[in-house]
Amino acid sequence: MFVSPLLLPTADQMAVVCMSVADWIMCPQQPPLPWVGGSEFSGVVISAPRTGSAKFKPGDGVFGASQGAFATKICAKEANLQRIPKNWSFREAAALYLTGPTSYAALTLRGQLQKGEWCLVHGAAGGVGLAAIQVAKAIGARVIATATTERNISVCKSYGADHVIDYLKTPNWDTEVTRITEQHGADVVFDPVGTISQSMKCAAFSARLVAIGFVGGQIESIKVNRVLLKNVSVVGLHWGAYVQNDPETIPKVWAGLFKFIEQGKFKATVYQPQDSSSSSRLSGLESVGRALKILEDKASWGKVVVDVTEGGSSKL
Repeated sequence: MFVSPLLLPTADQMAVVCMSVADWIMCPQQPPLPWVGGSEFSGVVISAPRTGSAKFKPGDGVFGASQGAFATKICAKEANLQRIPKNWSFREAAALYLTGPTSYAALTLRGQLQKGEWCLVHGAAGGVGLAAIQVAKAIGARVIATATTERNISVCKSYGADHVIDYLKTPNWDTEVTRITEQHGADVVFDPVGTISQSMKCAAFSARLVAIGFVGGQIESIKVNRVLLKNVSVVGLHWGAYVQNDPETIPKVWAGLFKFIEQGKFKATVYQPQDSSSSSRLSGLESVGRALKILEDKASWGKVVVDVTEGGSSKL
């Protein structure tokens, strides 16, 4: 079943797309044309199936993921859409579809994080990292985040991190985690970077270490004797694989995440440039290249979004 979401170019409705590392990786390796980049978006439904029981109708505000998001219109499966949360803007919703459920599923399903436990979040200033900080705090855990630069450290604290370690200034950050936790160690490790091996040094007895990705560029080889000696579990989270392998879990994860949003415990992770002038705004399809460059230069935090129909027409 398909719907075609479009964000109308009016004062309060704008087409919004969200950048991801995957988009930046794919663009230099462009598949044969016709091909349109981008995967995350938010918009207004302009067309829906007339037969059956469609979940959304024309005029509904939705966000989701489907190939070809760097556009003003996109055709997407109904299963790949969610209704925009109350009081959330299109910009905010465009950054939620992948990072929100990934962090929630990683910490609740795979990490089994409990209230009062210590949670170590790597890559904490990124979109999925900031989402993980909020999910962990909503559960009632104590959060130690790793990041670098004063700006990113400040951002992590603003999203609720109890402690933030600059991993460049403190390469032996595992020792600092052990000190902060008073020798207890981290009960759950959220790792989208590729730091499982070093994290094991500061993991608590019976800790759960969750591998989310390898944005650090290296795929680790883990020494199994460390897993045995500390009685830890090393697990992975491939959120996209739930569609084929465990579809019944998907609505449960969204329900849990939406509950945190309703309770005011989870806010959007949209990057805001330090320069707030109109020239720095990412608006129009012509800004997609600049947005991808911001990702490449690691000049952002959270999720970078572009209002693709702001102004009513593209300048491409």
